Amino acid sequence: MNERLPIFNSAVSIDCVLFGFDNGELKVLLIERNGQPFKDWWALPGNLVGENESVDQSASRILHELTGLSNIYVEQYYTFGEVDRHPQGRVISVAYYAMLRLSGDKALKPLTSYVKNVQWINIKEMPKLAFDHQNIFNKALEKIKRRIKHLPIAFELLPEKFTLTQVQNVYELILGKKLDKRNFRKKILSFGVLKELNEKQKGVSFRAATLYKFDKRKYFKLFGKEISF
Repeated sequence: MNERLPIFNSAVSIDCVLFGFDNGELKVLLIERNGQPFKDWWALPGNLVGENESVDQSASRILHELTGLSNIYVEQYYTFGEVDRHPQGRVISVAYYAMLRLSGDKALKPLTSYVKNVQWINIKEMPKLAFDHQNIFNKALEKIKRRIKHLPIAFELLPEKFTLTQVQNVYELILGKKLDKRNFRKKILSFGVLKELNEKQKGVSFRAATLYKFDKRKYFKLFGKEISF
């Protein structure tokens, strides 16, 4: 017997695009759905807004239930309201995005049977997504492409200590193009917001590079909110 699905006259949902950077790859967090519609498909973490919740409260709850992640700062970036975007009826989605440092304290563990699997996936190897989630992802990527040219959001993805090669790698992955190494390093260092450390990479088979830290306090003192990259 086919599962009978509810029909929505009108509903509001949350969809979240979480970006991470790991091993030279820009990744997005996807869930494997365990319920209809689009059972067994990969999708962005999302669900309906609770009756007694604000959209921000729902975003935090949904992320925690579907991925196990908590205390994640997410930012609204777009509302998707196409009439036919959901097969069960009219569902308007408020979309959020976040940029995360991938570390051991961010273990993925869905807290509901609604999700079969949660995984960070290279954006260059993304499967076909449920609903209109590819469009939602594309819009988020466009958003960070614009922001990275004026705000130091790349450092939200990097570890606390990083190399200049890692910084350039993040910029290239987000912008989708190669950057001249010499010019990029000259410009990024000219802002004076990277602190060179008396430390080198460890555990690498090649020549260890110098490590840096992003001086957030100095950045805000010098530039306020925006600088032009």
